[in-house]
Amino acid sequence: MGRIFEVRKATMFARWDRMAKQFTRIGKEIIIAVKAGGPDPATNPGLRRCFQNAKSVGMPKDRVEAAIKRAQGKDTSNFDEILYEGYAPHGVALLVETATDNHVRTVANVKSHFNKGNGALGNSGSVSFQFRKMGVFKLKPEGLDTDELELELIDHGLDEMGESTDENGNPVLVLRCAFVDFGRLQKALEDKNMTPISSELEWIPTTTVPVTDEQAEDVSKLIEKLEQDEDVNKVFHNMA
Repeated sequence: MGRIFEVRKATMFARWDRMAKQFTRIGKEIIIAVKAGGPDPATNPGLRRCFQNAKSVGMPKDRVEAAIKRAQGKDTSNFDEILYEGYAPHGVALLVETATDNHVRTVANVKSHFNKGNGALGNSGSVSFQFRKMGVFKLKPEGLDTDELELELIDHGLDEMGESTDENGNPVLVLRCAFVDFGRLQKALEDKNMTPISSELEWIPTTTVPVTDEQAEDVSKLIEKLEQDEDVNKVFHNMA
């Protein structure tokens, strides 16, 4: 096990703006999870994942409960998850995950962000082949025998495991698995009474594009504009 490679953004939101965006994203994910599998986390692994992520960003309990109630209401909007693909300046590939109740609005906004940021929105499949969709679990490493854990989890779909840090510089243990093995690895951790800091489905680049500091700033401006859009959940890139 070594240090795991993670592609990070060059810029970050102010803390309050970032938290507000995270609360909105997780609220939508809760609604989608409840509509797909019901409001009981004991029988809905997708909802359990949402609860873990809500806790990791400090989302208040009342907001979580409100999202569940909204999902059970008759007048709640149905959110569709749509992936947009394109290129930022300097040949950097972008994948934009959205959850929207208005496809026309979302595609128009995403296309506008790409155009204004000197990028280009592409067709389905034009960029995603450069990424691999994976389950990503992050654990606190304290008290863990990482070598033993790695051996145990390989039989449950673990693809790679390594050390990293969170945005505050704290050490984290990152576990990755193929998309199809997400549920298996999630259950294995639950059976071991291990609660991840977060558990996400992410697009991991198979190759990266080297950029200068000035070029990275150009790309980061476009990423920031996309992430500020209310329909955008996450943006993934292959910028080194």
